[in-house]
Amino acid sequence: MDKIKDALNQAYVGEAKAALRLKVYAEKAEQEGYKQMARLFRVIAFSEEIHGARALRVLKEIKSTEENLAISFESETKVAEVAYDSFVKLAEEAGDKAALLHFSQSKDVEETHAKLYKQAMADFMEERETSYYVCKVCGYVADGLLPDECPVCGAKKEQFVPFE
Repeated sequence: MDKIKDALNQAYVGEAKAALRLKVYAEKAEQEGYKQMARLFRVIAFSEEIHGARALRVLKEIKSTEENLAISFESETKVAEVAYDSFVKLAEEAGDKAALLHFSQSKDVEETHAKLYKQAMADFMEERETSYYVCKVCGYVADGLLPDECPVCGAKKEQFVPFE
């Protein structure tokens, strides 16, 4: 049974990574003017997402919304406090400025994700409605108001994607 669970976890991780990679490939193909190739990458990314979601369902990883919020909060907190802290230190020691910028901004954004989950847990029964704006440069999520500038990376408000 543990081997099956491990295999399902590997399948989920592999499919999730493939879906993201293919979405990024689609953006690049679009930038280069290859509309059909971009479409192909997006279609296969969507298919990979279906595979990953199926693996999560078989693993019984999808709980109630309230439980999913708590799990997501814990995960974001752990990623920010443990994983990215060690990644930042590693990049500092290596003198890799690009990796350091990426890791430190990602850590900051992961912390805001945790705050958003915590707020959602507090507002759960009320179902507070809000709009979100995501910075396309660093992934920062603004809750309710579109900032003039990203507080994490300094990107202008035109670099934000609305989720209303």
